[in-house]
Amino acid sequence: MGSESDLKIAEKGISILKDMGVEFEVRVASAHRTPDLVEEIVKNSKAKVFIAIAGLAAHLPGVVASLTTKPVIAVPVESKLDGMDALLSCVQMPPGIPTATVGIDRGDNAVLLALEILALSDEELSKKLEEYRKKLREKVINSDKRVGELYKH
Repeated sequence: MGSESDLKIAEKGISILKDMGVEFEVRVASAHRTPDLVEEIVKNSKAKVFIAIAGLAAHLPGVVASLTTKPVIAVPVESKLDGMDALLSCVQMPPGIPTATVGIDRGDNAVLLALEILALSDEELSKKLEEYRKKLREKVINSDKRVGELYKH
């Protein structure tokens, strides 16, 4: 995360990681104020996928991507301009330094995308993700039944 204020976005995904039993690490480092710390974290990390949460100028995902060939998932944060400034900063990467970008404030989707990447080589994790999707489906079906009964004529 670029700052501790981004923790509320990270927490959306942390609970999913815990439920899935996946090891993770959460760090705070600014692309502009502590670029040396960002480099140290990325270079010394054993992570297979990075999630970079950033608002305002939102350069953290791009800086992380410039330091590794591992996948980087960007989470733009709503701060100014309804988060569109951060979204565009995350999406508009130069050739050769890609990042995947999820929706504004969607730390949960970033984690799910990272888990899908990891599940490519982890059958147990793949099954957990299938079960997660099944629960999402059941939730919608149950909502449909409830709403259908409320407004039945």
